[in-house]
Amino acid sequence: MSGKRATREAYGPTLVELTREGADIVVVEADLSKSTTTAKFAAAYPERFFNAGVAEQNMIGTAAGLASGGKVAFTGSFAVFATGRAYDQIRNTVCYSKLDVKIAPTHAGITVGPDGGSHQMLEDIALMRVLPGMRVLVPADVHAAAAAIRLAAATPGPFYVRLGRAAVPVIHPEGVEVGVGRAAVLREGDDVTVVACGVMVAEALAAADLLAADGISAEVVDAFSIKPLDAETLLASARKTGAVVTAEEHSVIGGLGSAVAELLGEHRPVPMRRVGVRDSFGTSGEPDELMAHYGLTAADIAQAVRELIGSS
Repeated sequence: MSGKRATREAYGPTLVELTREGADIVVVEADLSKSTTTAKFAAAYPERFFNAGVAEQNMIGTAAGLASGGKVAFTGSFAVFATGRAYDQIRNTVCYSKLDVKIAPTHAGITVGPDGGSHQMLEDIALMRVLPGMRVLVPADVHAAAAAIRLAAATPGPFYVRLGRAAVPVIHPEGVEVGVGRAAVLREGDDVTVVACGVMVAEALAAADLLAADGISAEVVDAFSIKPLDAETLLASARKTGAVVTAEEHSVIGGLGSAVAELLGEHRPVPMRRVGVRDSFGTSGEPDELMAHYGLTAADIAQAVRELIGSS
């Protein structure tokens, strides 16, 4: 790892790069372009940028109309508004019609910080992964975020790319290769598999270091693609280690933990624990304080592993 950067930093600049390379991209924003970094795209390509104002449903509808005319349409806003306020439009206009709309909001999870529970979206992965045809990507760092945006732009149909506000450790190299339905084993291990996404990948790697000091060998998997999951990689790891812990900056209901539990329950039942927010809204605080408050730190992951291995 080297330095920290927010995943949202990749959004606007990557869209500019893609358009310069010839992609027929348009961006529809909901009056948050400075925060989401789509303002960088607006400055470079003002004729391709549309601000719907504080009207997320109109944002999605406009993006759908542009996509039906052949454009690759990306949308902005914060995750809580982009998915919650516009769910009907995403379901019935974008997904039902299989339109080339890429929903890539920022400020997901509790690491939004002091804005509090009204802005800390902890249910978006669940909302998006249940929609037919929607692909769900949760990049762990700024380089994976850039790769996710490129992947979404190049792949026809609806995508949800979850981006964050807070600076997080840089894990992947620039130009990292990613894919729909692909996970990455970042650390080999024999005793337990820790499957993480987004900001929790760095915490999982740190947890593996803590566990190594106790003589526990943890395999760490970056579940970049939550829908579809990389079933082959996850099942192979579960077969090898015989125990799985998931870690997500999201509710444990309906997110990564649920997706992995569904997979293992049908194909490879093993002892399992889920680290995440437990049926609660967020609250105001600094990102690091909130990670500790909700039990999302490396120490929390390591403790979940110790309890799981001790009880199995």
